[in-house]
Amino acid sequence: MTAPRIMAVGTHHKTGTVWMRRTFHRYASDRGYPVVRMNRPSSVEEIPGAGPALCVNWASHFPAGFLDRADVRAVHVIRDPRDVLLSGQRYHLTAKTGNEKWLARPRRAFGGRSYQEAIRALPTRVEQLLFEMRGKHAETVAEMLAWPYGHRHAIDLRFETLVTDTDCTMFRAALDRAGVTGFGPDEVTEYYWRHALFGGLADPAARKGLVKAHVKSGAVAQWRERLPREVAELYAAEFGAALITLGYAEDMRWVEECRPEADLAAAAG
Repeated sequence: MTAPRIMAVGTHHKTGTVWMRRTFHRYASDRGYPVVRMNRPSSVEEIPGAGPALCVNWASHFPAGFLDRADVRAVHVIRDPRDVLLSGQRYHLTAKTGNEKWLARPRRAFGGRSYQEAIRALPTRVEQLLFEMRGKHAETVAEMLAWPYGHRHAIDLRFETLVTDTDCTMFRAALDRAGVTGFGPDEVTEYYWRHALFGGLADPAARKGLVKAHVKSGAVAQWRERLPREVAELYAAEFGAALITLGYAEDMRWVEECRPEADLAAAAG
């Protein structure tokens, strides 16, 4: 049986994409491996016929049949959608649109304003969170739900596990299980640690460019201290089933842990 030679990496918006991209892109580039962005069905034709290669999609939309190939193994990362919501709302208020061109595109649905202009125009954080929840966030949750969990060629990881995996045991085990030629677990894990908030980026001064723009906090379950009750109640009604399906909740009682926005604001000073 021939060992797999293609490493596929899939994430979603605000689920550790910059971390995974820097880990795998830089590892592959340093070794001269081809990096293929799997953004359309024809991308499959760009994969070389032999040798190691890296294939990525930051929405985890790989072409049909790609994961079924015997020479492919994939690593896929998801995150608690409630934390994705909080992270997205913060990021979209200040993100540089040169890096996120979709944020600056005028939209008829927003009266000709861009997504960023529309969210910035809302006067309260609750309104901004609700806008985000029904905008980019809804797309991201749909992507996470669409992934073929349990696929024999894919390893599913949670962002919450990765950010607390300070000795890199879980990540290295995933690479070992994947067994992709040219992507040695020890070597890739070194890159992973180098770009981790608990590793080479533990000092905030070391975070530059995209990392600095994207990362405000890698804390787990931020929603308990930052998601307003006013938003949580609506979120449970619209996305509660998704939380259960993804394994982040057993029922809707989590809403009771969220405090009103006025209390959160008072506690923040």
